[in-house]
Amino acid sequence: MSFAVLSRRGLIKASLLLAASTALSTTRLMAQEKTRLVVAADSEPKNLNPAVVASNGVFFLSSKVIEPLAEASFDGENGLAPRLALSWEGAKDGLSITFKLREGVTWHDGKPFTSADVAFSALEIWKPLQNLGRSVFANLTAVDTPDDHTAVFKFSKPTPVQLIRNALPVVTAVLPKHVFAGTDLKAAPTIDKLIGTGPFKFTEYKPGEYYLLSKNESYWEKGEPKVDEIVFRVLPDRAGAGAALEAEEVHLAAFSAVPLADLDRISKVPGIKVISKGYEALTYQLVVEINHRRKELADLKVRQAIAHAIDRDFVVKTVFLGYAATATGPVPKNAPEFYTADVPTYEFSVDKANALLDEAGYKRGADGTRFQLKLLPAPYFNETRQFGDYLRQALAAVGIDAVIVNNDAAAHMKAVYTDHAFDLAVAPPVFRGDPAISTTVLVRSGTPDGVPFSNQGGYANAELDALIDKAAETVDTAARTELYKEFQKKVAADLPLINVAEWGFITVARDSVENVASNPRWAVSNWADVALKS
Repeated sequence: MSFAVLSRRGLIKASLLLAASTALSTTRLMAQEKTRLVVAADSEPKNLNPAVVASNGVFFLSSKVIEPLAEASFDGENGLAPRLALSWEGAKDGLSITFKLREGVTWHDGKPFTSADVAFSALEIWKPLQNLGRSVFANLTAVDTPDDHTAVFKFSKPTPVQLIRNALPVVTAVLPKHVFAGTDLKAAPTIDKLIGTGPFKFTEYKPGEYYLLSKNESYWEKGEPKVDEIVFRVLPDRAGAGAALEAEEVHLAAFSAVPLADLDRISKVPGIKVISKGYEALTYQLVVEINHRRKELADLKVRQAIAHAIDRDFVVKTVFLGYAATATGPVPKNAPEFYTADVPTYEFSVDKANALLDEAGYKRGADGTRFQLKLLPAPYFNETRQFGDYLRQALAAVGIDAVIVNNDAAAHMKAVYTDHAFDLAVAPPVFRGDPAISTTVLVRSGTPDGVPFSNQGGYANAELDALIDKAAETVDTAARTELYKEFQKKVAADLPLINVAEWGFITVARDSVENVASNPRWAVSNWADVALKS
């Protein structure tokens, strides 16, 4: 496997040319009297509504504008810090949970935030529309609002407080009812209606160039935010982020936008710091998604063969340069509350892979090929694209011709999650502290077409679905944990998808940026406390 290497001079030149070509150059951005934080962004989500699409690509920008009920915290109770909710208390029977809401909060258009907004968001958006909220709030039947600052969630079946608590930072982005009621909430873009309660207001978007956020002068937390503006510079070539940092054109690059291969060198550059904190609640998982509608892939022996064809140790060392760990199943090792190593595993063995394919009846043709597959690597990260190249070669070694189809983010989402126009796809789902949040949705059947980061491969297993549903209604924490250990065993045995590796990310920032990595979801939190030294 080979990777293109660009010189530092070439990268800086490319970055400078890109800046000069835009109407709002980075040099100008950094030279304003206002305190303006400039951030590298490698993609342009067209739907920035986090209440509908709960993904880090959306949160990265929208979390500064639209707030959840609570945020992750290094030292808060149960790992949470209050945001729009000050407290939450669940009933012992698991049939209700009461939120006390923050008073004196206004939306960016000046109207008051109330419990009616929470009820609207929960019933009209999170439960029916959101990719993750569909499962978390599956049994939500009503939200009572006895006053403007109390919301009581009612469930038809017992719902673990542990689950709701773990899910609060991820699935509870609150939208203003007076803006969104009666609109097509799934329509994209929703940029023109990006109205929230957060520390920053959405101000301007220029396609291909930047998103501009401005300080919310009426933010509920006095003294915040600490910068006047945030500019998300669109730099699609991730290799350019390091050059832009060195040229002092951007202040920071998150989500390993600076390639891992450059970290050692750039860490020695004066004025730049490399930070690994701030992603503890966002464990990324390198996964091979499988379209079970394809006859060959519906055969377990073929899926097992593909699993045996992947050298996970090589992937960790070569693609991730050691900044990752091999995976055993759908729950990562750094989630000790739920993780179990007692699952079927698939050691790297070309011989076993070939034997399984032979047993399945897919003999090699005269050209050595058994069959051809369409492989779509997710374009979001260097690592997913590089693993796609590796997987093509690994499959070729066992007689499977994988034809890579590279798409931009929007086309990839449509092809995989709406049109199902793939055989294999490389995906980076996120484990967010609880298997019911973004993990079970990857394998549970019944998700409608078009829901991103969900099971769109046509896999259906009634026994596994029943286990997932039972865990979602088990209030006892110990019993719920055991159910998820059984879940891991079944997924690893039947391979609805293939887990390859798990990793966290790196932030690279100028020394002038203060309060980086102040919480375990920092890159996708509100940045109200981020400051710039003069």
